[in-house]
Amino acid sequence: PRNNTLKLFASLLSTLTVMCSLHCGSLEPDVGPLAQEPCVNEDSDPSVDVSFSRDIAGAIFSTAGSCLVCHVPGEVGEQSSGLDLSSYTTTISGGSSGDQTVVAGAPCDSVLWQKVSPAPPFGARMPLGGAPLSDSQMTLLRDWIAEGALDN
Repeated sequence: PRNNTLKLFASLLSTLTVMCSLHCGSLEPDVGPLAQEPCVNEDSDPSVDVSFSRDIAGAIFSTAGSCLVCHVPGEVGEQSSGLDLSSYTTTISGGSSGDQTVVAGAPCDSVLWQKVSPAPPFGARMPLGGAPLSDSQMTLLRDWIAEGALDN
């Protein structure tokens, strides 16, 4: 009797497996599209040089509601993270985490790039509580780092 029960169970299991494969469709999870495009360590337009003083400090860090609201000496961003973005030297020096804020030639490895990206690998997206950087600002920042993060 036990042997017959096992044979019956195996037969039923086999039948269910075949039926499910024919009628259940894919059993793979539906994970949806990527949250963001994969990071690329390349300059989007090598014929155009991005300037730290003009494009990064002037057009990104200094815009209303952006980086310099918090990341200057004495403000909450500088006090909590040690990151001062008020000059090229302090930007490159990084914050108190020990991670490289800017890795010349590698935006994908740069904490600065990661934190302004739509889905940072840790902590909150920056600027905290502010609007995300525009696509053109993101391109400038990525290109500046990809070009070697020069003081120009």
